[in-house]
Amino acid sequence: MESIAYIEGIKKQFLYYQVLGEKTIAQVPEEKLFWQFNDQSNSIAIIVHHLWGNMLSRWTDFLTSDGEKEWRQRDAEFENTLTTKDEILTEWNEGWTCLFKALESIDETNFDQPVYIRNIEHSITEAVNRQLAHYAYHIGQIVYLGKMMASSKWQSLSIPKGKSSEYNQESFAKPKHKAHYTDKQIKGNQP
Repeated sequence: MESIAYIEGIKKQFLYYQVLGEKTIAQVPEEKLFWQFNDQSNSIAIIVHHLWGNMLSRWTDFLTSDGEKEWRQRDAEFENTLTTKDEILTEWNEGWTCLFKALESIDETNFDQPVYIRNIEHSITEAVNRQLAHYAYHIGQIVYLGKMMASSKWQSLSIPKGKSSEYNQESFAKPKHKAHYTDKQIKGNQP
């Protein structure tokens, strides 16, 4: 039963980061999704392309094949190949769909089986946590870039600057509850 609770909790964490990325992309003018500080840095489009490649590789046949697929072209993920916001969103959605489909395949009967990434054995918990940390890292980059690109039009994705006391007053005025993210909380920008 703990394995199911873990997977349900981790789905909420992945959903939280998916929504942060989507809300950021929605605030950035299309042409700025491709901006790079220099040749060594990544645009939002490049980061999404890398996440897409990683997600398809790691989560396709998650329980039965190595997470680093032979067909993956990791170096090409860092080339500026996407040209429209629609292409960015298509890859974004394909990656997340693959991830959530794989998480749905995990249950009590297979939770203890090892999975491999680059021929290194991981428990399911280790493999999933590794990906959550990786995606949070890159989505943080997307949010940072998005905030710069949107500039004064930026809408906060969490507690706005200078509003912590107000937020805490509202939070502590409510009855205590278990910590978890629901679709409603995520869509309402509540951290």
